[in-house]
Amino acid sequence: MEYESDRHALTRRGLVATGLGAAAAVSAGPARAQGTPASTAAPANAPAGSPTKPGTLSTAPVSQAGLSPRLTLHAIDNFHGTPGAGMVCNLAMHDGTGYRPIRTVTTAPNGRTAEPLLVDEAFKAGRYELVMHVEEYFAALGVKLPTPNFLGLVPIRFRIRDASQRYHLPVLFTPWGYSYYRGS
Repeated sequence: MEYESDRHALTRRGLVATGLGAAAAVSAGPARAQGTPASTAAPANAPAGSPTKPGTLSTAPVSQAGLSPRLTLHAIDNFHGTPGAGMVCNLAMHDGTGYRPIRTVTTAPNGRTAEPLLVDEAFKAGRYELVMHVEEYFAALGVKLPTPNFLGLVPIRFRIRDASQRYHLPVLFTPWGYSYYRGS
């Protein structure tokens, strides 16, 4: 059976020709671009010292082209749909018998650390563990969680095989789950 091409197929050109593109844009109302700064101030009726809600990115990510090999982190709060600003993370390296602490960092407003987690002489092949303080992060934002929460400390174990490459560790998290992968 042969099919005749459908004149009413939903294509961009078809939508524009029928005026549906403009109707959809108008009905969507004003939208915020990812790079648009969001207010992170507490509401006017909030008590003094109330935690602020996370905001969107206010600047574009910086290119990593031309940088030396390193390990970087990007914490992404999927619960709020924002960068994971203020997330405390502990990095440790396996020394043959267990994980030896290397450093503790706190993520910046863009969800990344101010400096790479590992760079130059500190960047070595091996087994690593990054522990993210998820429960503490959400508690600081005033998110009502059960006690104890499903996730408290989230351990992420990974391996650096080739210290001549760049490794990026994006971590997406909520109070109930997380995922991570090797980025570029």
